[in-house]
Amino acid sequence: MLVGLLLCVSMPSWAAHGYALWDDLKYPAGFDHFAYVNAAAPKGGEIRLVGNSRASTFDKYNPFTIKGSAPTYLSALMFDSLLIGSLDETGSGYGLLAQDVAVAPDGLSATFTLRPQARFHNGDPVVAADVKHSFDMLMSKYTSPGYKTLLADVAGLEVLDERTVRFRFRHPNRELPLTVGGIPVFSRQWGVVNGKAKPFDQVVTDIPIGSGPYKIGPVRFGKDITYVRDPNYWARDLNVRRGTNNFDRITVKIYRDNTARLEALKAGEFDLMSFYSAGDWARRVRGKRFDTGELVKGEFKHQLPSGFQSYFLNTRRPMLKDARVREALGLALDYEWMNRQLFFNSYQRVHGLFGNTDCAASGLPSAQELALLTPWRGQIPEATFGPMAEPPRTDGDSSLRANLRKARALLNEAGWHVRDGALRNDKGEPMVIEFLDSSEGGIRTVSQWIRALEKLGITLKFRVVDFALYQQRLDQFDYDIVSLNIPGTNNPGQEFADFFGSKAAKTESSANFAGVSSPAVDALIRQMTSAKSKAELLPACRALERVIVHSHYLIPAWTSGTHRMAYNAWRLARPAQVPPYVQGEAWAIDTWWGTPANLARKP
Repeated sequence: MLVGLLLCVSMPSWAAHGYALWDDLKYPAGFDHFAYVNAAAPKGGEIRLVGNSRASTFDKYNPFTIKGSAPTYLSALMFDSLLIGSLDETGSGYGLLAQDVAVAPDGLSATFTLRPQARFHNGDPVVAADVKHSFDMLMSKYTSPGYKTLLADVAGLEVLDERTVRFRFRHPNRELPLTVGGIPVFSRQWGVVNGKAKPFDQVVTDIPIGSGPYKIGPVRFGKDITYVRDPNYWARDLNVRRGTNNFDRITVKIYRDNTARLEALKAGEFDLMSFYSAGDWARRVRGKRFDTGELVKGEFKHQLPSGFQSYFLNTRRPMLKDARVREALGLALDYEWMNRQLFFNSYQRVHGLFGNTDCAASGLPSAQELALLTPWRGQIPEATFGPMAEPPRTDGDSSLRANLRKARALLNEAGWHVRDGALRNDKGEPMVIEFLDSSEGGIRTVSQWIRALEKLGITLKFRVVDFALYQQRLDQFDYDIVSLNIPGTNNPGQEFADFFGSKAAKTESSANFAGVSSPAVDALIRQMTSAKSKAELLPACRALERVIVHSHYLIPAWTSGTHRMAYNAWRLARPAQVPPYVQGEAWAIDTWWGTPANLARKP
């Protein structure tokens, strides 16, 4: 998700135009354009999209501060970074705002030189002081703690001259040039009124001053926002931008209801929509415009990591502290029934943190993994030293009945027994757990789980709240169970301290949703982020995955190897090549273009 660049005399395979985490850049210096774009794509026209259904609207233009909701796609469209990644390789990046970067031989600093032609939307040059300002604001008390965790190993930033900055690192970490290269850069003038800068948390509806390809255009609060392409965009002819950002206008429409979204697509109200409901895709994505070929259903295969969409169990809650209880809850989830009855067998089960990557653990721990795990024996589950855990199944020789028997035995070991029609602890307290969601549609997938848990004497309540309250409760860790989809990565690093680190467990608004607080986990994350080679990285991330999975902090859900998108073929054209690490709608926004009919239409 963040990218980097390097020049280092001691490592001749690293080059000034780009940086690869493991020294394997695909594109050489002076390359013309990325292979997956149409470099001759026409500019113009419009793509009409639909916003995030969970967030009904937006109330700010600052995507970095904690409070409020910013418009969909704003950050990606309006803020350039020092470096930019490609969609056909991982762990690498190429110069965008930066024309080159030098990483010190000891790995303790990275120096970036800005391109002299880089400009903000107001015409000001992008200079080193703006990079420092952006870094300082992202590390301030006003922004999400995720930035502070991600940049925790950055000791500071020095301005060397008008166009040169040096990031200093606390210790060598091959990922850090990628991390700092990917931070968004914005102008020091953003939020300045009458010569005085506002505190960053008060920069709310001030129009962002970025250097990206788009600006904010017409806005109808509660209805839609349009981004307009900057005809004077400074990087429009740069090789890393050639063939991209082809639409003159990107309009994001807001619908509060999934059914309304689907009907609006069928009525031609917008041009492209991703589908995450297998039921909708199989049964409801049809109609007259599909019959004529105006609307097309596309399933685009990708090679993205599967991520870990899961049910997160909040171990800050007393009832969920015991790993045996958490394991028992997972045994009651009948995924095979859900996939068959609800998902039309279109999904695969998530197995851990690093599915579809080299980091995924399997079988018995290797000697290198055991060397990392053994010092923590007695502090991590003993099962961690055995075969990698697999999610429970209910097909073949397995059954839900057998899983529930095992679950009951685990609950009894943990001190929970059925009395007076309910599962109770030694204090007589019944096990009542709340599942928090912001969509009523989630009850479809949870209903089977509720019925199965009832057989164990457990009450699972499904609680729906509006998105604003849902986000507030997430930030304050005020929930028992939530379902979240965390994207995967081929190159795990410091972000996992935000997901599972002890410090993040105590930090409001962090991403440690399960409340993991374990010295063993902290040590394995440090080992992972300090790896100097892939041979050191793989045992560390596999050991981490074993500990998290065997501790049952998460109940794995499901994933898909394709992006399902319905799009208007009369208005949109796309490259023939689908890049392996494509990100659904972001791919369309970045590399598709308008048909002649679209280009000819006046706004």
